[in-house]
Amino acid sequence: EECRKHGSLLEKDAGSRCVISMNSSSTSIYDPKTPGLMKTFTFDLAYWSHSGFLKDKDGMLVSAGSNSRYAGQGEVFRDLGQGVLDNAWQGYNATLLAYGQTGSGKSYSMIGYGANRGIIPVVCEELFKPIQNQKNKQYQVTFSMLEIYNEQVIDLLSETKKPGGLKVREDQQQGFYVDGLKRVACDSYAQIERLMEQGTKIRTTASTSMNATSSRSHMVITIQFKQIFLDEDITKQSVINLVDLAGSERQKSSGSEGDRLREGTRVNLSLTTLGNVISALAEVAMGKKVLHIPYRDSVLTKLLQSALGGNSRTIMIAAVSPADICYEETLSTLRYAERYSFVVFQILGFVPLYVHTSQLKFPLFPLPEELRCLLAENELRIRTIQLTWEYRLEEARREREKQYAAITQERRMMETFPYLLNINEDPQLSGVLKHFIQNARRNHATFTNTEGKITITPRETCKVVVNGVPITMKTKLQHLDRVILGSNSAYLYVGFPAERTNEDLLRYDYDYFQSELAAAEGFSVDKLGKHYCLSAGKPDPSVLAVFHDYIKLMPLVAEANQMSEELKKELKLELKVKNLASSDSRGYDLQKEVIVKVTNKITNQVWVWSKAKFINRKFLMEEVYQQFLDGEDVYVDQDRDPFWDPVEVIHLGSAHIWLQSLAYCMKLEEQTEVLNSEGMEEAILLINIAPCSSDGRAFGEDSMVIDPLELLGRRIDFQIHILQCLGVKWLREVTERGIQIGYRVYDLPHTLYTKPVWKNMNAKIEETVHFSALNASHEFLNYLKKNALIVDLWGLQGISLQYFSLICIGTTNQISDLYLKLLKLEEETELLRDINRALREENVFLKDKLKKWETGHHESKKLKSPNKRAINMTKQPLSSKEADQMCNHRTSYDADFAKALKVFYQNMNIVRGQFLKLKHNKPPEEDNLQMLRLFTERQSHMLKDFGEQLESTICRLKNDVALIVKKKREKAWPK
Repeated sequence: EECRKHGSLLEKDAGSRCVISMNSSSTSIYDPKTPGLMKTFTFDLAYWSHSGFLKDKDGMLVSAGSNSRYAGQGEVFRDLGQGVLDNAWQGYNATLLAYGQTGSGKSYSMIGYGANRGIIPVVCEELFKPIQNQKNKQYQVTFSMLEIYNEQVIDLLSETKKPGGLKVREDQQQGFYVDGLKRVACDSYAQIERLMEQGTKIRTTASTSMNATSSRSHMVITIQFKQIFLDEDITKQSVINLVDLAGSERQKSSGSEGDRLREGTRVNLSLTTLGNVISALAEVAMGKKVLHIPYRDSVLTKLLQSALGGNSRTIMIAAVSPADICYEETLSTLRYAERYSFVVFQILGFVPLYVHTSQLKFPLFPLPEELRCLLAENELRIRTIQLTWEYRLEEARREREKQYAAITQERRMMETFPYLLNINEDPQLSGVLKHFIQNARRNHATFTNTEGKITITPRETCKVVVNGVPITMKTKLQHLDRVILGSNSAYLYVGFPAERTNEDLLRYDYDYFQSELAAAEGFSVDKLGKHYCLSAGKPDPSVLAVFHDYIKLMPLVAEANQMSEELKKELKLELKVKNLASSDSRGYDLQKEVIVKVTNKITNQVWVWSKAKFINRKFLMEEVYQQFLDGEDVYVDQDRDPFWDPVEVIHLGSAHIWLQSLAYCMKLEEQTEVLNSEGMEEAILLINIAPCSSDGRAFGEDSMVIDPLELLGRRIDFQIHILQCLGVKWLREVTERGIQIGYRVYDLPHTLYTKPVWKNMNAKIEETVHFSALNASHEFLNYLKKNALIVDLWGLQGISLQYFSLICIGTTNQISDLYLKLLKLEEETELLRDINRALREENVFLKDKLKKWETGHHESKKLKSPNKRAINMTKQPLSSKEADQMCNHRTSYDADFAKALKVFYQNMNIVRGQFLKLKHNKPPEEDNLQMLRLFTERQSHMLKDFGEQLESTICRLKNDVALIVKKKREKAWPK
């Protein structure tokens, strides 16, 4: 099991940094966001192919010197491919798997490019070299090439495509096999090379017609090698499986969180199941008990069961990208490969296939008639096998002659006519198809060749892009123009021979096309990174990662739009960058990521999908689209439709309200822009933030402080008053929509939301919330001085289609608001407890004072007349009877207050129970409209009961306290 490091031109041109290092057999990866964080993985071999190489005169990439760590294709074959060959000659099976992210060098390792041939062609060539010089042996080599896409098997050596693909069947002797797969008899490497070219051409054509790139499919080349030892009457048979797996990013996206259809896709089933099989085998290797290994769960693992199960020498190549922008994918690939390294394979030996019957021609005793018949049948079967092999070879020769004639004709036409050269995401499939422009060609567009000029004219509403710019009328083509037909069929126009130069066509790869298309749409690294550059002037790695994701998703979004149009789903998908111009409460840039905005062109409903969710949905769309191409019924229930989602609340934008004025007890009146993630105005927000007293009275200018530290340890009260939201673009587009505003202050655990406002472009909010910091800390004062209040504007969608969803959203917000009220009531209750304790202490104090007064009253009677006069000048003290009455009143007030608190506590327990019931009441898991309706009605009744009980409890407490206070005032203690 080995790891190979490879860097793409796109990553290098984008200025990406290397985050991989290799030392002997270990591979380390550094987190670009946390440079000190490093993870190390150990494999059997680790190859560095990112740098330290030169190109020789034959085009081979070779090491640049003795100090270079570069490992070329020769080293990889010597360490891995030679072992596969040796096993085949010894009669053992061998399997080589290549795994990794698209563009990381996976196919380069397996197939190679140009003079730098990969493992597969070298293994095939080396296999035939010893055969030419062997005597007394017969060799039979058959070659097959298939593709697994969407759990369908496609024969890449057959030009006729069977609807639904070939079937995988099971036989007791040979295990799983593909019924009807074409296996071509071969007698030379040149023949295998042509077969590979033929299979690649069919694969390219299929990927174009299916709106699917090769990175979403697995390619399996199988070489059956049979050695017949004529002298020893023994046959050895081995099977070599060479597997180029789909891009590893497809596996990651299959488990996209938050997507209700995340388990539905078949496109990615084989990769996921392969991972599950490897995990199960790894647990077995570590001595754990595993009840089931899921070989049968996918087509790929069925076909590889003998290899994965132990009857094969199996090697995995994990190709990784060294770029920081591919950190997550590279880390995922390394972890996947590490699991594989725990698997221990047990290789089973060969068994002689048959013994020649010539040894039994002259028996020492007569044979029974039945046995004679069996021997005759056996000899006939052997002769038939030999004749069949010769016939298969002859048939393959005839087919080869036809292919040679076609190749010769193509080369002649290349020297005469201009043509379109296909460009594919997979470099192995680029330049495979050539469409010659002789006379007028009409299909998606009309190409004309008149008087040495080539023009292209789109047909009706068909999409045609030339050099990144959509065209709608006749356009003249120049040599090396880039043409995109439809959603994703990319071609390089090669002009007449006289126009051609020695320019390297390799620079016009798939990423060049997509980058040019993005630039024409106003999206580039420069635009992304103009405000986010490092000290050296290079764009930030996060910006490069976003650009990388953007151009990778562009063709997928185009394909999804085309499928939506053909299937009449009426969806429009657009790529957006989340947080492109957004910042946090301190003003720092938020993490950017690519998202997909989805709009229903009929209902105007909007959804926002993450990258992972979109890729998952794209897989599912392809399944439906494939059924459409096969002529099947494509109707699916709404809850299983990848083009549909329940309506959701959309984040429209944010406003930053800086809170520094509050630190100086100054009122803030703002009229500020609400900006969307691209920095464009979405609305105007009117908001006031004013310091106030605990009872809500606004402070004047005399309450200002010069230094915020004056407020340290003091209570700070302020009110946030949201008045209005003007010119809301969301409502200007569709008047039936609504808006809602949310914000969160300091360390409050919940976001506060205003009430929804519908159908009003200049929405009046008029909501005020009072906040109190009972003991202002240094942290809170720093928050006021350096932070902004982020006010988020949320878009609500149509009532008719979103009623139930809105009720659920409203329920959540209402529960949050009620929970805050409940917390506030608990604080008030604690305050009432404190008041009650204070009143009790006051009662004790008054009783002590009364006793002292009674003692002093008896002594005052003995005083003389002047003193009496002095006493008469003051108010007369209470008599003993009056004092007793006062104490009785005080005791009565205590009893009344205790009774009121008791009732309040009882009612609050009921409220708390209702709140917990609301909190734990979950919507039904089944997507059943009737059940959802019942749940919503029940939730509404529970909310109503909860609100009424809460209001009743508060009102009763207020009334009881007011009555006690009134009584106390009426029987006030005389001064």
